[in-house]
Amino acid sequence: MSVPELVAQCARCYADKPALIFKDQEISFAQLADRVGQYAALFQQVGIRKGDRVGFQLPNGPEAVYCYLACFYVGAVGVPLDFMLKEDEVRSCLGHAEVKVFIYQPRRAADPAKWRAALPALKSVLTVGNGQPAELDLNKLADQAGSEYQPVETADADPALIMYTSGTTGKPKGILLNTRHLTGSPAAMKHFVDLTDHDVKLAAIPFSHIGGFIYIQNCIHFGITLVIMDRFQPFEFLANVERYRVTCFHIVPPMYNALLTLKEIERFDLSSLRWVVVFGAPSSPDILKRFHQYIPNAKLLNGWGMTETSPPNTVTPLDSDNIQSVGKSAPHCEIRVVDEQGQECSAGTIGEIVISGWIVMDGYYKEPEETAQVLRDGWLHTGDLGRFDTEGYLYIVGRKKEMIKVAGQIVYAPEVEAALLKHEQVAEAAVVGVEDELKGEAVRAFVVLHAQADVTADDLRGFCREHLANFKVPQAITIKDGLPKNRTGKIDKAALKEQFSVAGGAG
Repeated sequence: MSVPELVAQCARCYADKPALIFKDQEISFAQLADRVGQYAALFQQVGIRKGDRVGFQLPNGPEAVYCYLACFYVGAVGVPLDFMLKEDEVRSCLGHAEVKVFIYQPRRAADPAKWRAALPALKSVLTVGNGQPAELDLNKLADQAGSEYQPVETADADPALIMYTSGTTGKPKGILLNTRHLTGSPAAMKHFVDLTDHDVKLAAIPFSHIGGFIYIQNCIHFGITLVIMDRFQPFEFLANVERYRVTCFHIVPPMYNALLTLKEIERFDLSSLRWVVVFGAPSSPDILKRFHQYIPNAKLLNGWGMTETSPPNTVTPLDSDNIQSVGKSAPHCEIRVVDEQGQECSAGTIGEIVISGWIVMDGYYKEPEETAQVLRDGWLHTGDLGRFDTEGYLYIVGRKKEMIKVAGQIVYAPEVEAALLKHEQVAEAAVVGVEDELKGEAVRAFVVLHAQADVTADDLRGFCREHLANFKVPQAITIKDGLPKNRTGKIDKAALKEQFSVAGGAG
């Protein structure tokens, strides 16, 4: 079923039911269908045709949802960009994707003429909010556009999205997904979990990232109500769970850490939650177990996937308590663990995770060499290291680039982080490899402590010795007030290493 058909079906079946809730504003499924139709009509009126690229840089909110869906209505290729990207980064991505229409929420004085002069493919710049001129205001123009758009037929192989994994002032890398890929995440959710139209989900991950986009797909495929946060704030997140009786959500490990640091966490009624999922990074099961004490009736699930593979690709089965693992594979993809020669590893042996199936991206947009590096013989080489057990459960060890070689011995950063997080006074931990003249590399850890903690770095190193082999124990541990994070809430280890380098190794 196409996106327009899905939205129309929801409007028929759940006309008055809230589809979106944002800052106390409820938008019904009927209103959602009407508004997306207006956006689609406007897109065609400003010259968008099948295959044209539409870029949008918006915070989480209804407009971001409308832009996504309207692109699919008219056969355009959506190019969602992280709201926190700077102007140079945005222009790099817009130029690389040859975006024809760009929609954004200005955070400073804007000069649309300047954008068009610098980007020959760019024909129109539209704005959302902040008192922009009426001739540029997306919502005012949509109000005038009517809802009569010309339906466009799309095939499975037609391009649908270019999702940039990160902003860059240099060479951008966009993941090209086709129309069939849009069905990958809903198919996985249908297999792994029991979503129904009675569910309410809470979205705090940026919609510009695949984890955020999955929430939008859940809304129109399953008829759920989607509560939207423009940014993650721990207190407000739990307040929304209580207020709207949220039944499920997926977030990344640092977000769970942030929730656990709230002194007020016990005051919230979280009994509506049926299941919660952690995605996006190797996580410590201890964090989930700590969170579980506040939601004892909810199921804890762990999962894995990439933007390149229409995630989720593995999730803990609902009848399993094995959250040490990221679960089992979805039926529409094949996952293997292979060695350096590409041979499949036996159960228990660590190797690189590779994945095949129709859910794998078409490639990195306009980057054939980079595509060829990761897509080989029908398999996407993910760069993630893992192992299977004898029952088919997959365990993530870390990224290949997180593998630290200490005097010939292999250390996996997430394993050291998990050991540190076992300490009751550690709120967050990040481990990186740094250059060492004697050992080649050394393990370096950075931690954030809970409030009123009285533990020292030496105490933590001693604690690690109780849980890790000596060569895995961090050479040094730096206690910090906070760790740098990207927009999806993941710890930015590249920024952490850069800070360490700039500080001359002082952390």
